[in-house]
Amino acid sequence: MPIHQVFIGIGSNIGDRLHHLQEAVDRLSRLDGTRVCAVSAIYMTEPVGESEQNRFYNGVVLLETSFQPEELRRQCKTIEQELGRPDAYLRWSPRVIDLDILLYDDVRLLTKTLSIPHPELHCRKFVLIPLLDIANPLHPGMQQSILQLLQCCSDRSVLIKIKESICLK
Repeated sequence: MPIHQVFIGIGSNIGDRLHHLQEAVDRLSRLDGTRVCAVSAIYMTEPVGESEQNRFYNGVVLLETSFQPEELRRQCKTIEQELGRPDAYLRWSPRVIDLDILLYDDVRLLTKTLSIPHPELHCRKFVLIPLLDIANPLHPGMQQSILQLLQCCSDRSVLIKIKESICLK
């Protein structure tokens, strides 16, 4: 089976945020045919959209996996549900856990349920900065590195590093 390099954004702003992120990383590492290679620092960030909610803790995980994109998305949704995220929720609402596929090899994919690269990756410092903690891949649609995208990013939000990384078990 081919192995794919995937970057997943992780975030939480309800309850014990660090614990939720740790649980998500642990569950990702237990998926068949999947290995967690690296986890970025964890940053406290301002919420996007609905500002009247707790700040998020955000990071990025680098995986090697044999899952195809849609199956990996399903696995991520299962982890979210197991950690307490409901099936249906309002966009930008508070959440126990959020797992987003940011990049999957150099794939460009657009389906009803999945868009790779993540369509808002390039305009969110809370994704770009943690991604840069572990790699500087090329955005397959924009043909710019993550560092180049950060340098021209209009997002002016403040990120506060709260932890160097999540433990890999």
